[in-house]
Amino acid sequence: MSSVCFSPSSLPASFTLHDKFIGSDFFSGFDWKTFDDPTHGRVNYVDKPTSIATNLSYADNTKFFMRADAHQVVSANSRGRDSIRIESFSAYDQSVFILDVEHMPAGCATWPAFWSFSQSSPWPQGGEIDIIEGVNLNTNNLASLHTTPNCTMPEVRFQSGQTESTNCDTNFNYNQGCGTSFTQRSSYGFPFNSIGGAWYAMRRTQDTGIQVWYWPRNSWWVPLEVRYPFFFTHIGTESWGEPDASFPVKECDYSTHFDSHKIVFDLTFCGDWAGNVFASAGCGNSTCVDFVDNNPEKFQEAYWDINSLYVFKRV
Repeated sequence: MSSVCFSPSSLPASFTLHDKFIGSDFFSGFDWKTFDDPTHGRVNYVDKPTSIATNLSYADNTKFFMRADAHQVVSANSRGRDSIRIESFSAYDQSVFILDVEHMPAGCATWPAFWSFSQSSPWPQGGEIDIIEGVNLNTNNLASLHTTPNCTMPEVRFQSGQTESTNCDTNFNYNQGCGTSFTQRSSYGFPFNSIGGAWYAMRRTQDTGIQVWYWPRNSWWVPLEVRYPFFFTHIGTESWGEPDASFPVKECDYSTHFDSHKIVFDLTFCGDWAGNVFASAGCGNSTCVDFVDNNPEKFQEAYWDINSLYVFKRV
């Protein structure tokens, strides 16, 4: 008889429930930020009292909503269209996020994101993880990392998505980051909303790196821990199958590039990405800024409708 010893890093990772956000939990667990948009968007991020008073943020017992203004023409001398950016008070390192979202902002000039970044280090130190992101009329989600130098990804790896870039260094190619485009067209934008949304999950550990999964609402196979996270105080992820995006640690040392992260939901307009590709997005002949300023009715679909966000921390 022989015995086999396993190091802690070789054992399957397990996670315990740490935080959950449903309905008004977002008001107590997140901070409404009002600084100028770092991505130079045509946006005016408003504070929590203003967002509640103007119905840009509201909740009931089961849902949390946050949206952009869809009623006012924007003054040329303002920062831009009123919108929301929230950041969690807590930060998380090795963990699993499970997001159940029914609707994400969609439409021309929009640039919504669900992501995380370092709590304590000046960006890009500590890394950035983009879980949901896209612009304008995109239909496929893009998951990406943005890091300090010496973090790269193999072109081919265990993921169903398509590798778009492999160098995560923010200094490379105007901060493109290392991104994976999802192959399911319902993973972003109007197609995502038309099926009633989906579940997204992100796992990050020091031994396996960072993975992102997507399960559409009408999927026949959603892991029980994802569909019913409220039943679980302890989960594993071994049965979840191939991730849509995977960022292994072989050529990107985890401890060097990532630390504890705050969670962010935001919605900006135009800016460094959506604005730069607006002319080729099929959104008409106006400039992106003019479109944002003068077409409030075009932003009726620019809102998040979130059922829940669960955070499990590694044991």
